[in-house]
Amino acid sequence: MSISAEKISSNWEIFQGYINKYITGDRKDQLLEFYNQHQDELVLMPASHKTAYHNAFPGGYIDHVNRVIECAIQLHSVWEKMGADITTYTIEELVFAAINHDLGKMGDGVEYSHIPSKDEWRKKNMGEMYQFNKKIAYMSVPDRSLFLLSQAGIKLTYNEHLAIKLHDGLYDPANEPYFKSYMVETKPRTSLIYIVHHADMMAARIEFEKEWLPSLKNGLDKPKNNYTLKSNKKTTTKSKALGTIKSEGLKNLFDNL
Repeated sequence: MSISAEKISSNWEIFQGYINKYITGDRKDQLLEFYNQHQDELVLMPASHKTAYHNAFPGGYIDHVNRVIECAIQLHSVWEKMGADITTYTIEELVFAAINHDLGKMGDGVEYSHIPSKDEWRKKNMGEMYQFNKKIAYMSVPDRSLFLLSQAGIKLTYNEHLAIKLHDGLYDPANEPYFKSYMVETKPRTSLIYIVHHADMMAARIEFEKEWLPSLKNGLDKPKNNYTLKSNKKTTTKSKALGTIKSEGLKNLFDNL
C-alpha cells in the first residue's frame, strides 16, 4: 500500500492545521517550530517498519497520526454522549496527546529511526520494508516521545504525560498498574488515557483493514476442500485411527462419523 505525493503533502497541511486549531499559547509556536525542524524526515516517515503492522510506507506516520487525532475527537463525543465525565480533561489535552503519542518513532532528534531496507528477501518474504537505525540506543516509543518533547522545552500537563505514556494500553506490561488497578484510589482519574488508547487502536485497525482485509476476504471466499476418510488397498485411514483408540465408546463414535 502507498499514498500519492499529493496526499502526503495534504496530510502535512492537515497535521499542522490541528496544531494551529487546538494548541494554544507558546506551545503552539514551539510545536510548529519543532515539527517544521524535522519536517523532511517526518513527512516521509512510515508508521511502522513491517507491512503486517500498519502504514509501513512513505508518509504513513503522519497519515496515522491524523487518523488518531480524528478518531480521538470523535470518540470524545461518544464518551460524552454515553455519560462519561469529560470535565477531567480538555480538548487541547486530548489533541496534544494524539498529535505526539508516537513521536518517539522518529528517533532521537539527531538520528532517525527508520531506514529503507535493502534486503530484498526480507522485504518480499517478511514484509520488512524498513530496518531500525542501530545507532539509536533503545528507548520505548512513549518514553522517547516524552523525552523529545522535554528536550524541545515543550511543557506537558499531567493528563498529557499519562495519555502519551499509556497509549499502548495493556500491550505494554509496564502499563498494567494503571489499567489493572483494583483499588478505587489508584484507578486513573481521567478517561483521557482510555480515549487516546482507543483512538490509536481504532486508527491502526482501520489501516490494517485498508491494507489486508480485501485479500483476506478473497481468501475466505475460496471454496473449502471437503475432506473425507478414504480407503486404500492395504488399510484405511479409518481403521488405522480406530486401531489406536482403546475406548469402545470413542470407537463407536468414530465409526459412526
